[in-house]
Amino acid sequence: MEPCPALELAGTVRHDGAGGIADDLTDGGEEGAARWLRTQEAGLSAYGFTAADLAAAAASGAVREDLVPLRQAVRALFARVVAPAPPSPADANRLLSVPDALERLNTAAGQQPVTPQLSCLGGDFTHTLLPLAGPGPRVRLTAAVARAAIGFLTGPERELLRACTAPRCVRYYLKRHGRQEYCKPSCGNRARVARHYRLHRTAPGTG
Repeated sequence: MEPCPALELAGTVRHDGAGGIADDLTDGGEEGAARWLRTQEAGLSAYGFTAADLAAAAASGAVREDLVPLRQAVRALFARVVAPAPPSPADANRLLSVPDALERLNTAAGQQPVTPQLSCLGGDFTHTLLPLAGPGPRVRLTAAVARAAIGFLTGPERELLRACTAPRCVRYYLKRHGRQEYCKPSCGNRARVARHYRLHRTAPGTG
């Protein structure tokens, strides 16, 4: 299964392993954002991006400037999807409103004109949106990520979206099977340790 660019973008805010929050788009300046972008070729290939396109977008020096506002919109809408469960604690107290997040996402997606393309393979019809030539790689990148977010938010995987509730974790993830409660095994281990600590701390005679 190909990576989801919208989920990958939301995941650039993460626990740093030392009790704090790491930000892959802002830590390390523009080079940090460009470094993250170079890992996204697989997810963005569905939108016509090649390694050369991503390198050109990174060279524009505006990856952070363009993607941080888009990430704010995506994370605000992710918080809406998981409600009434709590959102990621990383930005729970400063989320964009849903109308503002929608406007930001739709505006970004509209920067790249597209045309519908119908294909037939083995008797099955498929519908894709083919980007038209015109905007440079910087604009095309932002529009592609925004369209990926729209596709995710209107697709079946949206129902699998969860905010990880492990201590200190701030990730959103897809619940792939019924027993999955955390984004990764290490978060499950950390949650069990924290639960064990709370139980023993509150047990009679231990206070």
